[in-house]
Amino acid sequence: MSELKIGVVVVAAGRGIRAGGGIPKQYRTVGGQPVIRMAVEALLADRSVSVVQPVVNPDDAGMYGPALDGLPVRTPVSGGATRQVSVLRGLEALAAFAPDIVLIHDAARPFVSARIVADAIAAVGTQGGAVPAMPVTDAVKAVDAHGRVTGDVDRTPLRLVQTPQAFAFGPLLDAHRRAATVGRDDFPDDAALASWAGMAVNVFQGDARNIKLTTEDDFVRAERMRAAPLTDLRVGSGFDVHVFGPGDHVVLGGVRIPHDRGLEGHSDADVVLHALTDAVLGSIADGDIGTHFPPSDMQWRGASSDQFLAFAVERVRARGGVISLLDITVLSEAPRIGPHREAIRTRVAEIAGISVSRVGIKATTMEQMGFVGRREGIAAIATATVRLPEGGDD
Repeated sequence: MSELKIGVVVVAAGRGIRAGGGIPKQYRTVGGQPVIRMAVEALLADRSVSVVQPVVNPDDAGMYGPALDGLPVRTPVSGGATRQVSVLRGLEALAAFAPDIVLIHDAARPFVSARIVADAIAAVGTQGGAVPAMPVTDAVKAVDAHGRVTGDVDRTPLRLVQTPQAFAFGPLLDAHRRAATVGRDDFPDDAALASWAGMAVNVFQGDARNIKLTTEDDFVRAERMRAAPLTDLRVGSGFDVHVFGPGDHVVLGGVRIPHDRGLEGHSDADVVLHALTDAVLGSIADGDIGTHFPPSDMQWRGASSDQFLAFAVERVRARGGVISLLDITVLSEAPRIGPHREAIRTRVAEIAGISVSRVGIKATTMEQMGFVGRREGIAAIATATVRLPEGGDD
């Protein structure tokens, strides 16, 4: 799936006045962050996502710019009178990019998880679609116009559908164009339109936290979710090693240190940041550095490793978590780490967006034993402690 081009259409053209607050709900804040920004940041946290195309109401330009300031998204396109028209305009805007798979996501769902995004992409067939869905757990009754119960409804085949909904891009764009040609603009979601067009649409397990903010009560619940106690304590470990080669410096913890040799590796061979990246990813059971930045991908040749650690930290934050501590032990005969200790701590803290007081670094030699003792290379061991909301990624 890593070779596929993945595009996302974020639908944010609705007015959303039922939620109150005096502005469209996607621009209201939860925990101090605009709802649309929370949603887009969560989507961008998945490295397989190539491009995000927002669809907005042109009247909201004054709110849209500040809400997504600094995020790498495409220039927004204007939405239409219905959600369906808005989605079609977003798809047309992506046509030149020609993604293999497109995800359609409501801007008013700020708690989309990394697991949902990954599962959506994995569940799409070459011509079909896939949508996250939750089983109906409450009893369902049929009622008449007077509010009287007329019978029971079998809830077994029923599902509550969420976004992002994922589809093969070409077939979905064709389906939208066909619907527009025949004057159909009343489909409740893209899954309904895709089914009408003959596409096979499957469901996969949704997420109870992936709520759509519609009413004021939803915003109250969202604030509670955002402020949920971070009681799920996680600890991850990482290890990395690189051999010496020709060069006049090494990079450790993002700091260039003069040395009579360099370290060999696919990127900049920063053993400290590589070990830290694996530790952070390990704390949330999200693979390792090779999973997200494979050595076979030439774009990472010679790359600065600060982006690897920043990516891992963002994966934690996308789940509502925080980094409590990053701790590193460097195994090296030379160069000596002591003179550079504070510079490394400061740089790691900058990359991770945490206080220097939450970064520890130690160093030891190997008493001339093993490859480190023979000065053949440098190794690093890292531990990351993170805190997540209880049940935040179930």
